[in-house]
Amino acid sequence: MPAARESLLDAAYTALARRSWSAVRMVDVAAAAGVSRQTLYNEFGSKEGLARALVRREADSYLAGVERALNTQSDARDRLTATAEWTTTVARDNALVRAMLTGCWSERLPSPTLSPVPSSSAVPAQRRADGPLPSPGDFVTIVRDRAVAALSAPGANNSGELARSCELVVRIALSCVSAPPGEGGVADLVRGALHRQLQA
Repeated sequence: MPAARESLLDAAYTALARRSWSAVRMVDVAAAAGVSRQTLYNEFGSKEGLARALVRREADSYLAGVERALNTQSDARDRLTATAEWTTTVARDNALVRAMLTGCWSERLPSPTLSPVPSSSAVPAQRRADGPLPSPGDFVTIVRDRAVAALSAPGANNSGELARSCELVVRIALSCVSAPPGEGGVADLVRGALHRQLQA
């Protein structure tokens, strides 16, 4: 991603932490990023384009974290636990990710339509942002499928059971986003649910 685009997205994210999206002004985002307002419009086209790009970036960042969590441990339960913990941690710390995962968009946040919008942008990253954005159900499927791919043993014939276990973990994590667990946290819930699902 070009440096100017990334700086603009960082500035928009910072502005959103301080005020509601309706109060975020394009001129202030451009100034905070140290670029002209014209550069901002060349990159995103409009405030709606900026919102879509910001949501797309946060979705991509969340999914990159899922990939890291799935590749940090050797034991399948530990990898799924790390994925669930990542999901709940990032959703707690990032209001956009929380909204994407739950579908609960507050008035403070941009809430772009999930369906694609017409794009005439010459910027490839913006054309991608103008495409469809993932729904909460899409995230369940994406994370489940990535977990299955990461955990599948070559030649194993348990993909249905593994897919159910992976989806269970994703749904447990999402429930913890909406209703944070008490003592023992996400890890205890996931390990308890997987106790009979996966073999060590």
